[in-house]
Amino acid sequence: MVQTGIRQTISQIAGICKQLDQVSLMEVCGTHTVSLFRSGVKSQLPANMRMISGPGCPVCVTSQGYIDAVCELATREDVAICTYGDMIRVPGRTGSLEQLRGQGADVKVVYSVRDALGLAEKNPERKFVFLAVGFETTAPATAAAVLEADGKNLINFYVLMCHKLVIPAMSALLSAGDVPIDGFICPGHVSVVIGVQAYEPIVENYGKPCVIVGFEPAQMLVGILHLVRQVAQGQARLENVYDVAVTDEGNKIAQQLLEQVFEPGQAIWRAMGTIPASGLELRKRYKRFDALAQFDLTIGPDYDPPGCRCGEVIQGKVEPNSCSLFGMECTPIRPIGPCMVSSEGTCAAWYKYGRHGG
Repeated sequence: MVQTGIRQTISQIAGICKQLDQVSLMEVCGTHTVSLFRSGVKSQLPANMRMISGPGCPVCVTSQGYIDAVCELATREDVAICTYGDMIRVPGRTGSLEQLRGQGADVKVVYSVRDALGLAEKNPERKFVFLAVGFETTAPATAAAVLEADGKNLINFYVLMCHKLVIPAMSALLSAGDVPIDGFICPGHVSVVIGVQAYEPIVENYGKPCVIVGFEPAQMLVGILHLVRQVAQGQARLENVYDVAVTDEGNKIAQQLLEQVFEPGQAIWRAMGTIPASGLELRKRYKRFDALAQFDLTIGPDYDPPGCRCGEVIQGKVEPNSCSLFGMECTPIRPIGPCMVSSEGTCAAWYKYGRHGG
């Protein structure tokens, strides 16, 4: 019965798309990109529908300057870097954290910020820096860890802030106007925290339909169906088909944590430049945990390795197979850009599931 429902939804999408010359929908979240490929949904969509991968992979949008600063910090003898697994293989201009660890740097892969906090408690003689990378999904956990560290008066736990906000990035893409976007599949995990109402500015200010979707193939297709209906009717509405997890107001407790510990600030996005109020910074009360200030670090200019088009990929300007390095010099085993490193990266998804036309 499920398969029958999926076929019916695909048929409905195809019928509506016959009325349109071209429709371009952006899935903001990297998990959606992977799900589209892995489930086979992408290969079943009409030929005149373009699914655009957006800047929703936290590792991919992290600027090269941040990676380089992290690598420099890792070379200091009294510092231990704590990071999620995807970050360890992202190439910097002088190597990756993985390479530095092979040379003796103290780089630890953790599963949560609490792991880093626990290491700091057990090893007071060392300084532990957690790489706070991610969107609104992971930022509340960082906030909670900072509060706990403050309560315990830890003096050897720090965070190197790189948390980013989804809505300003969506606005920046639309304001630039470089990529035609008819509607957005909005990220499920982020929406659990920020809620449905957070997307109202995208609909009201830019006239773009937004549909919040989960990650199962059937639900993703329903979300796509809702979007193409709106496009065909010339409408722009905000809809939520992931109401089992996402509410209008979002997770108030998580939002309160973010408000208590952080404040909005400008952030550098790979290839997208500095976007105002698109990042989170520690409030003055908690600045003693800010690794950027405490270790006198500088986030240098953004940079893409020669030939790498990762920055264009995360903005939807090109698809991975337009890059001359894709699948040749750049592979998951030997990645050149972060889009080939991350499990949510567009290039990694194309390489694994879609390079033969999937």
